[in-house]
Amino acid sequence: MERANHSVVSEFILLGLSKSQNLQILFFLGFSVVYAGIVLGNLLILVTVIFDSRLHTPMYFLLINLSCIDMILASFATPKMIVDFLRKQKTISWWGCYSQMFFMHLLGGSEMMLLVAMAIDRYVAICKPLHYLTIMSPRVLVWLLLSSYTVGFVHSSSQMAFMLNLPFCGPNVVDSFFCDLPLVIKLACKDTYLLQLLVIADSGLLSLVCFLLLLVSYGIIIYSVRHRAAGSSAKAFSTLSAHITVVTLFFAPCVFIYVWPFSRYSVDKILSVFYTIFTPLLNPIIYTLRNHEVKAAIKKIRTRHINFGRLNPLLRICCPWG
Repeated sequence: MERANHSVVSEFILLGLSKSQNLQILFFLGFSVVYAGIVLGNLLILVTVIFDSRLHTPMYFLLINLSCIDMILASFATPKMIVDFLRKQKTISWWGCYSQMFFMHLLGGSEMMLLVAMAIDRYVAICKPLHYLTIMSPRVLVWLLLSSYTVGFVHSSSQMAFMLNLPFCGPNVVDSFFCDLPLVIKLACKDTYLLQLLVIADSGLLSLVCFLLLLVSYGIIIYSVRHRAAGSSAKAFSTLSAHITVVTLFFAPCVFIYVWPFSRYSVDKILSVFYTIFTPLLNPIIYTLRNHEVKAAIKKIRTRHINFGRLNPLLRICCPWG
């Protein structure tokens, strides 16, 4: 109620990805398939890890948390975007817009820190294998997980605290398919130049610091692996390649949007699609294709017709290569 006293805007209009009716129909079909793939692919990883006791290790505990975050990250804006392709007027309430921005930064910040936690896990597993289970104890895993979500929550709360006191009196048009914080701040009825710099600096600093930490950690791991036997180093490199691919796909758009000074919003819109939709789709594909243990577990589950008969159609759709 307090916000309504200094703002006359109760909803925002989203321009979406295109004004072409034919393209919107094509986007509706394409993104519906992609979103279904995101949900089914990440559910496949969750089911596989939960039902195969051999995967009850710290690495896969972190992996299923990554899958959960990816599903929610893809769900905060994608379902509305898909429905909006069939609508002429793409509107969203003020609180709906606020919620989108909050969850985007909450989940984005949490996933960044979770990827750092996964890098720590890989460092201990590869460089200190004899002490792996001792170091990566349940208490340490819970601490890493809580730290990831705490950083995401603090980052998102600090970003959104500025929004509550901003007056919005028009225009109310957001040139994106969801409420992106820098775009919404520009619509406020006051000079927000310094606030925009602060918001971009906050997100950019978090993205850049996490990315540099990951580069350093993976560099140390690769340096350590080079001096090992061919067999063990090949297995380590196979695991690392999957992690490095996921990190690159996740951080490259973030760093470009919030750190690169010459980025344009037309480019940012494309990168936002990749960041919020295609990365959550690629993660389960990468981890299943490059991980022999997960592929073996999927095959094992598919053979259990009695106990898991209902899951087989899902597994065949999600993992036709298994």
